[in-house]
Amino acid sequence: MPYPRTTASSAAPAVLLPLLLTLALTGVVTARAQAPLTGTAAPATSASSANATYDPEQVLVENRWAKITRGEYEAELLRIPANLRGGFATSNKRVIDLLVRMLVTKSLAVQARSGDLLKDPDIRRRRAAELDRVDANLLVTATEEDAGRAFDEKLPQFTARAKELYLSNPDKYRTGEEVDVSHILIDTKKRERAEALKMAMDVRARLAGGADFAALAKELSDDPSAQQNAGRLGYFGKGQMDPAFTEASFALTQVGEITGPILSSFGYHIIRLEARKPGRVRPFEEVAPELIAEERKKYVDAQRELLISRVREDALSRINQPAVDALTVKIDPEVLRKANELAPPK
Repeated sequence: MPYPRTTASSAAPAVLLPLLLTLALTGVVTARAQAPLTGTAAPATSASSANATYDPEQVLVENRWAKITRGEYEAELLRIPANLRGGFATSNKRVIDLLVRMLVTKSLAVQARSGDLLKDPDIRRRRAAELDRVDANLLVTATEEDAGRAFDEKLPQFTARAKELYLSNPDKYRTGEEVDVSHILIDTKKRERAEALKMAMDVRARLAGGADFAALAKELSDDPSAQQNAGRLGYFGKGQMDPAFTEASFALTQVGEITGPILSSFGYHIIRLEARKPGRVRPFEEVAPELIAEERKKYVDAQRELLISRVREDALSRINQPAVDALTVKIDPEVLRKANELAPPK
């Protein structure tokens, strides 16, 4: 439908090395399954048979510098969001692309360690800092996973807590009134506004003469979804659609009542009320999964914060204040003032 006021977007995280590096190395890669990485791999076995013969030391791909084992592949999969991980291996190309990227990364790392690069003290310090970040993130992740498991083991206790929260303020879970409408859109971006208004008025006149709303929606509406839903949008509440469209929809009181042309940011609409649904308090059974998820997040967050706060509040922490002060660049206020005066106006 073309007129909700907001739309959700999502983005999945991607950690990719430059494509040229990947292509440069695929020519020297070999796969133990006798399948070139740039082509199609050998047919996959079933998940059950693959798990039955799982060998973490099995080499999946290799080149002159490095090799990637099944264990390393499985560890890399843990970097993929849990909700996407299950379907990752359904694409042969995705698996091969991941293995190639892993081999590129490992090959470059081997070359870095075998040359003179790490003899540079500054580079060694940068490398140590990166390793510290990796290890710290691993500890935080492990703490979060342990906390999640601990929460799940006490699920009945937290479910009772969720019920207490619900009963303490049931109005918090009250939904507003909703309406179900059908509409016919005459898009003002495709034609002049005056022409669009005339078309909308003609549509309204045909409906007044007994024309079928659904048939006209399929025939005339500029809403692409009209071909599938005959203009019917289903239930929505206030604040979910264009303000003018919402106001006109909620102003209808009788099922079957039809508006005149209503101008929104998308064009002119003819709207018909199909049904109304009064506001209600959602039952606990309906909101329980949300409440439990909120409690789980709070529990995991608290355990993570406890881990970090123990370091921040360590009694043995010390600051070398003179050395830290020496890192601060001190600017003479008078020099700064004169510099600002000499700067050209914006």
